[in-house]
Amino acid sequence: MVSLTINGQMLEVEAGSTVLQAAQRLGIDIPTFCYLKRLPALASCRMCLVEIEGQRRLQPSCATAVADGMVVRTNTPLIEETRSSMLDMLLANHPLDCPICDKGGECELQNMVMAYGPRKSQFHDAKRVFHTEDIRLSPVIIMNVNRCIQCQRCVRMCEEVVGAVALGTVEKGMDTAVTGFEGSLASCDQCGNCVEVCPVGALMSFPYRYKARPWDLVETDTVCVHCGTGCQLTVGTRKGEFMRVRSKWEHGVNRETLCVRGRFGLDFVESRDRIKQPMIRRDGALVPVSWDEAGDYLGRRLVAVESKTAGGLASPRLPNEMLYQFQKLMRTVFRTNNVDCSSRWSTHFDTLGPLVTSFYTRAQVEEVVGNDCVLIVGGNVTDENPVTEYLLRDGARRRQTSLLMISARPSRLDADARAVVRVPPGGEAASLAAVVAGLVASGQTLLGDVLTGIGGSAANTNSDGLDSLVTALLEGRNVAMLVSADLLRSSEARVTLQQLSNLLQVLRVLGKGPAMQFLFDRANQMGAWDMGVLPAALPGLRSVTDDVARTNLEQAWGAEIPPEPGADFDALLELCDEGRMGTLYIVGSDPLMAYPDREFAKRALGAADLLIVQDTFLTDTVGLAEVVLPAAGFGEESGTFTNNEGRVQKVCKFREPVFDARSNLAIFDFVAALRGRMLQPSTHGEILREIARLVPAYQGLERDRLGADGAFTKAAPTPPAGELFAPPPAQKADDRLMLVTGNCLFHNGYLSERSEILNTVADDPYVEMSAWDASQLDLSDRDQVVVRSARGELTAQLKVNKRFPRGLVFVPENYRALRLNSLMRRGEYPCPVEVHKARVTFELAIGARPGAESEDLD
Repeated sequence: MVSLTINGQMLEVEAGSTVLQAAQRLGIDIPTFCYLKRLPALASCRMCLVEIEGQRRLQPSCATAVADGMVVRTNTPLIEETRSSMLDMLLANHPLDCPICDKGGECELQNMVMAYGPRKSQFHDAKRVFHTEDIRLSPVIIMNVNRCIQCQRCVRMCEEVVGAVALGTVEKGMDTAVTGFEGSLASCDQCGNCVEVCPVGALMSFPYRYKARPWDLVETDTVCVHCGTGCQLTVGTRKGEFMRVRSKWEHGVNRETLCVRGRFGLDFVESRDRIKQPMIRRDGALVPVSWDEAGDYLGRRLVAVESKTAGGLASPRLPNEMLYQFQKLMRTVFRTNNVDCSSRWSTHFDTLGPLVTSFYTRAQVEEVVGNDCVLIVGGNVTDENPVTEYLLRDGARRRQTSLLMISARPSRLDADARAVVRVPPGGEAASLAAVVAGLVASGQTLLGDVLTGIGGSAANTNSDGLDSLVTALLEGRNVAMLVSADLLRSSEARVTLQQLSNLLQVLRVLGKGPAMQFLFDRANQMGAWDMGVLPAALPGLRSVTDDVARTNLEQAWGAEIPPEPGADFDALLELCDEGRMGTLYIVGSDPLMAYPDREFAKRALGAADLLIVQDTFLTDTVGLAEVVLPAAGFGEESGTFTNNEGRVQKVCKFREPVFDARSNLAIFDFVAALRGRMLQPSTHGEILREIARLVPAYQGLERDRLGADGAFTKAAPTPPAGELFAPPPAQKADDRLMLVTGNCLFHNGYLSERSEILNTVADDPYVEMSAWDASQLDLSDRDQVVVRSARGELTAQLKVNKRFPRGLVFVPENYRALRLNSLMRRGEYPCPVEVHKARVTFELAIGARPGAESEDLD
């Protein structure tokens, strides 16, 4: 520790701290423009100058390290005069157009001038003008370069945090201007973080431009709904109308950053594609009715199908309270454990449960990626969890974390990785087995007989990065693993999970203290598991067959719970297809679009005796329902999300439900009453208190006690019971093109496609493949191509990616018009396909939409 004095106050700080950081500890305000906490000091704006005894000149506090015995003053006449002069120089060329500037009312330059600026300018020359018109850099970002004060925050944020390198500077001195390549940001992430950190109105949000002033807005702090990172954000509304989103500085996992989906993709709440009132099916068509009519009809139908089994599917975008109440409804009112929370993959709880309870680390992802070795398995972090990618890049560049990658798809993080193992589609399990074999071989040399019996031969791999990856794992003191939930899609998911368990066990034996977190692409997937929206697990991830856990819940709920594990969604569709399903209750999910076999899903859903769909928007699955119940959407009801870290955060209501929609909890009460039961408690606050009482990891959590950064669940990993070690899988050779899917950077699932803003950024689907495969097929970038499987075909534009491995075809899952799941067959993922150039037909020539099927009225 180092002792110093600032303005007569003594304190101790850690060695290496800056004077600015020490002053902030004392609550002393030192103005800055170029400084950002998460960026290296630049010391260019000279606003943070301070006097230090023994030094002849003023020193920038943001870049001056503390020293023992240092005496600092921050408010002398010389400092005040210097700050005033600096502001005078900035104002000399700054356009005084505050009345029309979008930054008016929250401009840092305005605030600085009011606090420290001159009352009269010494400059009388004409102001420098770069452009008379504002420049539209992208669909969402517009620039007035005349207002720029050259703090360089935007350029450094783009390069050092986001990793996009879309902004730069041209010219020198007073003529320096920030701009995009050739005056455009066409290749950037469109995340708007440059807009967020701009202290003035130089960079602005085009969708928000001229819409409101800060003092007009009612601002609500909440959590992003687009992925499992759990970014905090602030939603601004005016008279109930959505206006903008900004990040909440210094709070949450994201601090001042957001991705394009979080900053610009929440306007989906204004989508006109809403379910306006309840509907029931009459004469083959859905007709609008009142809630009373819907209740009378649904009550009769529930009685008619009571003798058959029931099942439920709930969206992992719903808050914890709704998910908890839904599984309670299914278990106590419908008397079934047939409940699930994903239609895209099976959970394999027999393998996944022990893996999560043994190794899952509920802690800040910033701490997890702070380990000296981080292994990322599967998926593409850039596209699935962009803000997590920012933290990983920071760890690699500033903390020298060794990033290791095993995946089929390349990502932007590859450039910062120490070792990259590129695997064939679906080849993660074999590569993990090879890593385990390498560790076991080396570990037996290091630890003698400790690993005897835990090894085994692994499949061979030709990856150049495998040896480097094994070496890095052995050299690391602590190892963290971030696992893409995308691996759960594969038909080899259970085998892959077993190999993950193998690897974690070996790392534990080697003393690496392994930590693990999933990278979920849905906002509350972790919460859905914790709340027990699983066929084989009760709330708290306790097995349905656990008599003690089941008895405790039965006593609290006042109802019996079936003791046998239920059916996951895949098995529920089989029951439907076999004519054995009475009631299938779907909440907030669209399996007809998401389930990896559209033909089978459509047939099975149509075969259920009673299909109830509770949703906010009109979806393909709504078109098959017998009863449709309009539910409140995101921002229209409060609750909590549990993110990938295990952090519980408040989701806050910022608008009223529209049309005849009701809250999800109210609808659950409505359905329970039709079965002659009552769900107690039934408000989100009371339900959270029950969760805090009955779910061990959530004990003590109450909404009123959730601070600005939320609170962490406290489940402690326990050593795995019994022998979980599994033999390595056989290597599969396949020279066919294999199709995989997932999210693209600009969309997440199908919810974001309802955002008009995101659709202006990326409204065209695409097919991505390697340059080698494209050349073999005589294809070029931007060609229209046909992707054909044994089940169907689609047409879209080709994007050639030089970093893609051979044999890989990627199509984002985010575009409804493609109906991507029409190509897939259940149990077969990745999906073998053929790709060839599309023929130009007369229909295309006159403007038919590529990839669209004939209209299906489902």
